[in-house]
Amino acid sequence: MTAMADLPSGLLEACVVVGASSDKLQELYQLHKQGKVKELPQLEAEVLQVYAPPFVVKETGGEAGDHAFSRVQRRRSFIKKKRERPAPSNGQPANHGGATEDISVPKDIDLIALPQLCFPGGLQITNEQKEDSYHFLVFTDVLGSRTHGVVVQYYRPIQEGGIQNGQRSSSKSRLYASYAVCVISKYPYYNALRDCLSCLLGHLKPGWTCDCEEKVKEFSATLTLVPIPPPGHLHVVFNMKPLQVVLPSREDQERPAVDLDLHLAFLCFRPEQLLQVLASLLTEQRVVLFSSDWSRLTLVSEALLLFLHPLSWQHPYVPVLSCQMLDFVMAPTAYLMGCHLQHYEEVAAETEDLVLVNIDEGMVACSCSETLDLPAVPVAARDCFISRVGTLQMHYDLERCHQGASTDVNEQRSRRRAWQRRLNAQILNITLELIVNIFRQVQEHLNYEHRVFNSEEFLRSREPAEQPFYRKVLDTHIFHSFLRDRLNRKMDAFTRLELSSRTEAYRLRAMTESPRRPTMQEVARSYTSPDTRLSSKLGHSMPNLAGASPPTLPFRHASLKKVNPDSGLKILQKPVKIFRLPEFPPPLAYHYVQNYYSEMIALLGRAINAAPPEDSALLARYHYLRGLVCSVAGRRLDALDDFQTLYKTDTDIFPAALVTALVDSLPEAERGQTERRPELQRLISRVKRDTEQERALHGDQGAVKRFQLPKKHMHLEQFVRHVQESGIVKDQGTILRLFDALTVDDVEGAGSQSVFYLDSNLEGQQKQVDPELFRVFYTFWKETEAEAQEVALPAGVVEQLEASECVFKLSSSVKTSRGVGKIAMTQRRLFLLTGGRPGFLEITKFRDIEEVKISSAAFLLLRIPTLRIRSLGRKVVFEANLKGESELWNLMVKEMWGGRKMADEHKDPQFMQQALTNSLLMDAVVGCLQSTRAIYAASKLAYFDKMKTEVPMMVPKTTAETLKHKINPSLDLTSAQAVDVLLYTPGQLGGGDSEGDGNPKLWVALSNGKVVVFDAASWSMLQTCVQAGSAPLNCMLGVDSGQVWVGSQDSVIYIISTRSMSCNKQLTDHRAEVTGLALGERSERYSPKVAYSCGADGVVMAWDVASLQIRKKFHLSCDRLQSLQLCRGALWCCARDCVMEVLKTGSVNRRTALPEQTRGSTSAFSWLLMLPELEQLWTACVDSGEVCVWLLTELSKPFHRILLPECTGVTCMIRVKNQVWVGGRGRSGGKTRGKTFVLDPERHLVEKELVAHNDTVQTLCSAEDRYVLSGAAREDGKIAIWKVE
Repeated sequence: MTAMADLPSGLLEACVVVGASSDKLQELYQLHKQGKVKELPQLEAEVLQVYAPPFVVKETGGEAGDHAFSRVQRRRSFIKKKRERPAPSNGQPANHGGATEDISVPKDIDLIALPQLCFPGGLQITNEQKEDSYHFLVFTDVLGSRTHGVVVQYYRPIQEGGIQNGQRSSSKSRLYASYAVCVISKYPYYNALRDCLSCLLGHLKPGWTCDCEEKVKEFSATLTLVPIPPPGHLHVVFNMKPLQVVLPSREDQERPAVDLDLHLAFLCFRPEQLLQVLASLLTEQRVVLFSSDWSRLTLVSEALLLFLHPLSWQHPYVPVLSCQMLDFVMAPTAYLMGCHLQHYEEVAAETEDLVLVNIDEGMVACSCSETLDLPAVPVAARDCFISRVGTLQMHYDLERCHQGASTDVNEQRSRRRAWQRRLNAQILNITLELIVNIFRQVQEHLNYEHRVFNSEEFLRSREPAEQPFYRKVLDTHIFHSFLRDRLNRKMDAFTRLELSSRTEAYRLRAMTESPRRPTMQEVARSYTSPDTRLSSKLGHSMPNLAGASPPTLPFRHASLKKVNPDSGLKILQKPVKIFRLPEFPPPLAYHYVQNYYSEMIALLGRAINAAPPEDSALLARYHYLRGLVCSVAGRRLDALDDFQTLYKTDTDIFPAALVTALVDSLPEAERGQTERRPELQRLISRVKRDTEQERALHGDQGAVKRFQLPKKHMHLEQFVRHVQESGIVKDQGTILRLFDALTVDDVEGAGSQSVFYLDSNLEGQQKQVDPELFRVFYTFWKETEAEAQEVALPAGVVEQLEASECVFKLSSSVKTSRGVGKIAMTQRRLFLLTGGRPGFLEITKFRDIEEVKISSAAFLLLRIPTLRIRSLGRKVVFEANLKGESELWNLMVKEMWGGRKMADEHKDPQFMQQALTNSLLMDAVVGCLQSTRAIYAASKLAYFDKMKTEVPMMVPKTTAETLKHKINPSLDLTSAQAVDVLLYTPGQLGGGDSEGDGNPKLWVALSNGKVVVFDAASWSMLQTCVQAGSAPLNCMLGVDSGQVWVGSQDSVIYIISTRSMSCNKQLTDHRAEVTGLALGERSERYSPKVAYSCGADGVVMAWDVASLQIRKKFHLSCDRLQSLQLCRGALWCCARDCVMEVLKTGSVNRRTALPEQTRGSTSAFSWLLMLPELEQLWTACVDSGEVCVWLLTELSKPFHRILLPECTGVTCMIRVKNQVWVGGRGRSGGKTRGKTFVLDPERHLVEKELVAHNDTVQTLCSAEDRYVLSGAAREDGKIAIWKVE
C-alpha cells in the first residue's frame, strides 16, 4: 500500500521564517553597545524555520495514506547547518544530534535563493522600530509551473543575551532586527495571504514572547486546513481573527484565481504606455520592470500576464530580483523580470535591447535608444482599447461618496471586495476584447484537418504598417501555443467572445466558401471617410463607440457588435455564493483535525440539501469541495461518491488526477467495496478511459504546422493535402478535378512538365504534379486575389451593385458591341466598366443567360474569336472581342451560368459558390500552364456546365414550390458528413442568453459526436463544433432554454449548455447506446420536470431534470428499443420487433407486433407517431414503403396502410399542423434518392412527394410549424428547409 502522493494541497505549501542568525545579532549588539559600530551593516539572511505539511499523523500508526496532506513524493530534502538551537520543521521535533539537519520541503521551493528574495534589498538592522512591509514573489520551476509567495518583513528588538529559558534580558534594547515570514502557496491568493499574515503579526507582536515559533507553526498548520474552491462562483471564507479572509474562485479552469487589484496597472500607466508593454510581451521582448516599491513589481507583472489571457507567457518570469541577482538580466532569451528602481541606470547601461518599464513614473523606454522602437498594436484594436479604458471608474472613494461610515471592519472590507471584483471583471473583459481584436482573423487562415496555419497569407491580409508587429508575434512561443488551442477548437474565453461578437453579415459570409474579395459595401466605405477609415485588413471591425468623443472610429465590415462605451462587452456575472468554513481547531492535534473535517463535511451536506435543485452549477461545486475534504480526511469511498455525482453534473471541474490517485490508494477492503458498487466501477472505468484518450490525443493535437509549398512531386493524396493546407479550396471533389486539370497529358510547360509516370508499365500510369507547377499555380492564384483587392471602382459603379457583391475577374480593355471597356464578373452578373469616363453597363445576370458561345468577327483579313452572350429579355446579343481570352471567358461564364441555374432550381446557394470557385480555378490553371492545351485542362473543372448539359437536374414542380432553402452544415469540413439528428429550439424574446442572443437555434448532429449550431432566424452558423463524445449521436432533446440533451451510441447522455455552447455534464447510467429521449408532461406548473431516455438494450430511465437523478428505471423485453414518446400519461416505445404502451410504473400495458405481411422478412419497425386526437398510432418499417395506421382501441392489426410511391424504406415521421411528414429513401429518375412525403392524416393520402436530397432522409424536425427541416445521409449531407402550408 503506497502513500497518496497526489492528494490536493490546502492553501499553504510551506511557511518559512527568514532572518539573521542569533549569533551574528548578538555579536553586532555587543559591538554596538561598546560603540565600535559607526554604521549599522546589512547582515546575511538565512532560513531560520520551515513549516510544511503534514503537521499531524494518525496516532494509531495507520497507513501513510490516512493522514491529511501526505504528499511524500512531492517533497525533497534541504540540508542546512544547525545552530545551537535548531528550529523544528514539518511539525516534527528537531534532531539535536549531529551538525546538520534535514528539512523536508516541497520539491519546487528553492530555500537557497529564498532568503535573498525575502530581503531583496538586504537585511537591515535599525536603531528604531519600522513599519511592517509586504511584497510578493513568484517561483517558476523547469516545467513552467508557478508557485506564489507573500512575504512580510517586520522588526523585533535585539535583546542582550537573546531569549534564555523563556525570560528576556533586563537590558534595554536599542537595535531592531528585520525578520521575514514567507507563506508559499500553489495558488496566487496575494490579498488573502497578506490578510492572513497581518493576523499572524497581530498575535506575535504583543511582548514578542518566546512562543513565537509555536504560533507560526500553528498558523502554518491552520492554513493547510483551508480547501481551495473549484472554478465557478463559490468562494471560501474563513476566520483568522480578527479578519474574515476570502478565497475567490477562478472564473474557469483556464484562468488562475484573481486576488489582486488589477486597476493598479492603469493607475501606474496611461493606456498608450500599457499597450506598449503588452506589445513587448506579445512580441517576446526582454522586459524589465522597475519600482521603488518591491510589492508593485509582482502585482503589476501578474496583472500584465492576466491581460494577455488566453495567451500564456512561457519564458523566464522573475518579478522580483534581489540585488545579488541582477546578472539575470544578461540572459539572451525573452523574459519578464523586476528590479528596484535604484538599479535602473545600471541595467540600462550594461544591457542592450531591453524594454525598460518604470512603474513609478509610468514610462516605457528601450535600453539601446532614447525612443522606443517597438512594433505598435494595430490601430483599430488600440483605439478601441483606449476608449474602453476611458469608461472605467477606478476610484473607490467616488463609488462610496453616498455611503455612511461602517462600524464593522469586515463589512467595510466586504464592500471593497465587491467593488474590486466588479472592476476586475470589467478590466478583464476589456483586455480580452483587445486580444480578440488583435487575433480575430487568425482562424480564417487555419486548416483544422491538417493543423496548418498559413502565416504568409495572414500577413498579406494585414495593413503594411501592422505587418512588423504581426511578423514578430507569429514567431513567438506564446502565439504558437495560442494557435494550438485554436486548432484544437478550444472553447475558452477568446472563442466565446469572438463568436458572440460576430456580426450577422460576417456569419452569413462565413457560410460560403468563396475566395476572399472585398464586397461593394467595403469598397463604398472607402469613399465615405478616407482619412479616418480603418484598414480593410485589420481584423473584423471594431465596435461602435458612439458617445465617446475621441477618437472617431468608423464601422467595419465584420466586427464586434455595437456596444455602449460605458458598458464595454459586459458578460453577465453570476452572484457570488459563500461557503464559510467552521472555526479552526487546534491544528496540531490529529483528533481535533479529524473532527474539523467531519464538521466541514456536515456543513457541506447541509449546503447541498439547501441548494435549489435547478442550480446544478452550485451543487457541483459543493460536491467538489466535499469530495476534496473527504479525500484529505481519508474517507476515500465518500469522496468517490461525491466525484461520481460531480462527473454527472460538471465535467469541466472534475478532478481526474485526484480520482485516479484515490483509486490507486484504495486498500484491499475498500477496493472490494467499490467492486460491489456498479456506479463507482463505471466512474473508475470512465476516468481511466478518458485519461487514456486524452493521453493519446495529446501528441496528435500538439503540432502546429506553417504552410509551405511542396518540394517533391505529388500523388493525388499528397496533392489533396497541399491544396487544403494552402486554403484555396477544401472540397475533395473539386481538388480531384483540379488534379486532373494539372495532369493533362503532353502539356507544354515553360520549363517543367506537369505529368510524371512512375513506371510506364504500371496500369493506370500513376500521375504526379510537379512542385514547380504547383508553385506557379499557387502564385498566380494569390496574385489574382491580391489584384482583386486593389480593384478601383468609381463610386457611381459601386452604387449600381449590391452590397455583398465582389469583383472576382476583370478582363483587359476590349472592344464590345456596347463600347470599349473592361468586362467584370461578380458572383451575380457580368457588367462592362466602360472606358474614358468610367461608367456601368450591365451585360447580364447569370440567371438570365440563354446562350453562351464562341464566334468570330472579321478584322481585315483575319477572323478574331469573340464571346457571344444571349440573355433573356434582351433583343441584342452582347458580343465581346476578347481575343485570346475568349475561350477562358466562355468556360467561366458557362460554369457560372450552370451554377446559378442549379442554385436557383435546388434553392442551394452553395452551388453558386462552388461554380465561382471552379471558374477562378480555371483562370489559375490557364494562367499557370500558358500552353496550347491550357483551355482543355481548364475544362476539366467545368462541373456545373456539364451537369447542366449532360445530366439535366430538373427539380419537380412540387419540390421547387415547397423548398425554401438549403444549408450545408459540413461547410467547415473537407467532406460532407451525414446529418444524423436535427433539433429546433425556440428563441426568447428580449434575448435570454448571456451573449445577448435570444434567437431560435437549429442543432445539427453530425458524425463522430459533432454538433453544429445555426441561428434559425437567419440560418447562419453560430457554432462550428460542439463536441459531444466521439461516437455517432442518435437523438436530441431541448429540455429547457438552458440545456440540450444528446443521446450517443457510446451509452452517454451529453448535456450541452445553450449559453456557453459547451458540453460539461454527462449522464452515464445507460449500459447500451441511448436511442431515444422524451420530455415528460407536467401535471402542475411547479411540479418537477422529468425527462425519459431509452437504450438499445430495453432500459428506460426517468430523470429529474433539476437534480439529474434517476427517479425510475425499468427494463423492457424487446429487440433493440429505438425510440419513445409520451401520450396521455403513458410511454409508447418502438422496438425493432414491436410497439409497446408502457405505464410510468414500468409495466407493459399493450404490445403489438409487426404486421402480418412483413413477418419473417428482414423488416423491422423504424418509427412510431402518436395522433391521440384521431385515436391513431402510425408506424413505419425500415425496408417497407408503406405507413401503417393503427387504432388505439384495436392494436391487433393496422386498419389502414398508406403506400408511399417509389419508397423503399422509412426512417422518420413528425406531426406538423394537420399534416404528417415522412422521411425515407426511394427511387427517382432511376437513382436512389432521399424522399420526403407529406400525408393527410384524416384522408390517409399522400399530398406531396418531395425530392431534394441525393441520399436517405435521416431526420426531420419542425420549426414552430412554419418550416420543416430534413437532414440527409453522407452522400448528400445537407439540410433542406421546407415551407409548411
